[in-house]
Amino acid sequence: MSARDAILKRLRERADGPLEAPESDFTVMTGRGWTAQERLERFERWITSVHGEVIHTSRDGWTESLAGVLRDKGVRRLALGREHPVAAAAREALAGGDIELVAVDRDIESWQRELFESVDAGLTSTGGGIAETGSLWLWPTPDEPRLLSLVPPIHIAVLDAEALEDTLHDVMAGHDWAAGMPANALLVSGPSKTADIEQTLAYGVHGPRELVVLVRHA
Repeated sequence: MSARDAILKRLRERADGPLEAPESDFTVMTGRGWTAQERLERFERWITSVHGEVIHTSRDGWTESLAGVLRDKGVRRLALGREHPVAAAAREALAGGDIELVAVDRDIESWQRELFESVDAGLTSTGGGIAETGSLWLWPTPDEPRLLSLVPPIHIAVLDAEALEDTLHDVMAGHDWAAGMPANALLVSGPSKTADIEQTLAYGVHGPRELVVLVRHA
């Protein structure tokens, strides 16, 4: 019996009452049982395999690592929020230096051209990471709008090592995404990439050409 015939058969049989959920062989894979070290190793292996860059740093010294990244990559204008602890700490550490700090908590119409044409990098926090796929997940807010990670040529993301989880399902269930989501929850698994009809891979055509993940360890 085809799937279509099976569905029609069930509809005919239950036409006078509520339908019961069909049995399914599909099982959500969750809780892989990896240790914290295994999660970290898997995450790093996958995200670096698609040209993501991972830098390990301490919880206390991460802003020094950030300054080193900005210096090495020639960043002169950094877009970032104000209220999130990551943004606040970065602003304090970089204040008075050579890096111009660009505020993002503005109406996009007032600084759209600036964002697309003269910002060198965007700094964001992350909600956590997914070991199974080597992905970051971001929860956009007015203080850290989604364009902050999607437009600048370099995306610098700050990830706490203990915020890595096994699978996307673990993240969604553990953080109760069903109770409410923003307009966009972002999954980032590397810099932007695309391929033309000849299958030539190019980075940065539709978004950041570089992704740098600062992994903070307690």
